[in-house]
Order: sequence, then structure tokens, then C-alpha cells
Amino acid sequence: MTAVELPFRLASASPRRLDLLRQIGVTPAEVKPAEIDETPSRSEKPRALALRLAVEKARAVADERLATLAADTVVSAAARVLPKAEDEATARQCLEILSGRRHRVVTAVALVLPDGRLLQRVNETVVTFKRLEAQEIAHYLQSGEWHGKAGGYAIQGLAAAFVRHLNGSYSNVVGLPLYETANLLRGAGILTRAGAK
Repeated sequence: MTAVELPFRLASASPRRLDLLRQIGVTPAEVKPAEIDETPSRSEKPRALALRLAVEKARAVADERLATLAADTVVSAAARVLPKAEDEATARQCLEILSGRRHRVVTAVALVLPDGRLLQRVNETVVTFKRLEAQEIAHYLQSGEWHGKAGGYAIQGLAAAFVRHLNGSYSNVVGLPLYETANLLRGAGILTRAGAK
């Protein structure tokens, strides 16, 4: 499917989110990553955190020319928010926590319209990992796929072999729930049922 350019801005540096949009035949007119502080507030719940960060990202780069789409993905285990892994030690800690247990992946999507109106959606997926052997963790760490990923893994890569069960949206775990995103764009009149306006 050839992606059609639509009049909105994507406030994300994630190539995964751009690829996911292209998967449903959509590409933004602009890509302008937002730089915000993503530190969770004390006792902030995963859903509230994802939603707050998505809205802050969208508003950070919004203007009166184009609608601005942003998303944020949060991985949590037993209500504990796991960090984005920026170093190997953090990635290892995340994988050890996720090994053999269920965790939740929440992605919030926010769309700020040129007139300032805000539309938002949240999707939650439950993922269950197999029990990971030490050598599996070591091999995954060597791949480098974990870098910058919430929870220290990328489901679309080697970590797919760790997933014993998934209940919900696969694209949500990759970083952008496509059903909710398409509905947001459609609700704003940016995407019609037949495709581009």
C-alpha cells in the first residue's frame, strides 16, 4: 500500500511510529520530535503517565498550521513503571523483571488540532513473557535492540520469541495503536473512510 501524505504533524522521532502509520497508508506532512521531560511524577499510574506525556509532546510542537499527533508508550509490571532502557544494566533489569510474568503496555495517543482542541485515546495490551534463561538475556542485550525502548525490549525484533501470550493490540506494543490512531484522524476529518481527503 502506498502511503498518502495527510495534513498533520507527527511529534515523534520514532521510526517505528512512522512505519506503523505507513502500514495503514498514512504519512504525516511533517515530522517534528518533541523534547520534553519524561520523568514520572511520584506515584503516577502508568495510564495517567502515558496520557500526560502524549499530550505534552503534542502541545510542545503544536501550532495553527497543522494538527499534531503524538504518542507515548509505558510498560509496567505489578503497577511499577519500567524505564526506557538507555544502558545495558537498565535493559537487563527490565528483562529480569519481565521474565516469566505478565506485564502491561499502555500507549496514549493525543491529537492537537490547529484550533487548540485536544482529542485523545489510550490502549492497553497485556503481554506474557516466557521465563528467560540467562543466556537468552545476554544474547538479547548483545543485539542492542533494547536501546531507548520502554521496558527494555522491542516486540517487533528478537524479543518476539519471548512472548508466550499477548492479549490486545500488537501495534500498541510496537508503539502506536493503529485502530485508535486511525479513529482519531478520522474523527478530526484528516482521514476519511476512503483514505486521504
